[in-house]
Amino acid sequence: MSLINDLSWRYATKRMNGNKVSADKIESLLDAIRLSASGFGLQPYQVFVIENPELRAQIQPIAYGQPQITEASHILVFAAWNDITEEKIDAFMQLVSETRNVPVEALADYRGAIAGSMLQLPMEVQAGWAARQVYLAMGTALAAAAELKIDTTPMEGFVPAKLDELLGLSEKGLHSVLILAVGERDAANDYMANAAKVRYSKDELFVRM
Repeated sequence: MSLINDLSWRYATKRMNGNKVSADKIESLLDAIRLSASGFGLQPYQVFVIENPELRAQIQPIAYGQPQITEASHILVFAAWNDITEEKIDAFMQLVSETRNVPVEALADYRGAIAGSMLQLPMEVQAGWAARQVYLAMGTALAAAAELKIDTTPMEGFVPAKLDELLGLSEKGLHSVLILAVGERDAANDYMANAAKVRYSKDELFVRM
């Protein structure tokens, strides 16, 4: 199965060689992220695609000096919504209506399910739910990048408040959750490039009932 081979090939790349990933591959990766699953299909996040080397140099100390930030071709910053509002739900309903060519009024039950689940939650719980949807998108990105033979490093190791300030995320109603460095492995200088992949066996990982 090619997906299994692709996932066996990928690893969290520790050093990248600065080579640029082609625009076509970047767009395919972004398409995959756009098609990722999310709760209610709401996609409560935005992804910032950062190629600018000066900006990435500013981000590097915020990410504890990790070299992939500047060695990568691009970095993607996944930022979740801070809250779920009536306005955001209505905007999504409008998108559903236009995409599926159905009247907004016909979506009342769908809207009610989202509103009933989300609007009564405290803002911090809404933000946490939105952040979990980011992890679904990251999983899709990692699998898609492997299929495209793009090397990646998913990162939680950064100071969110400082990254939010640098990118002006709070003003946009967002907070940073994850960074994905995208590029090409520097196999000669990456100690993990040829390391065996360590995973628990199926018998240990899965409980069949």
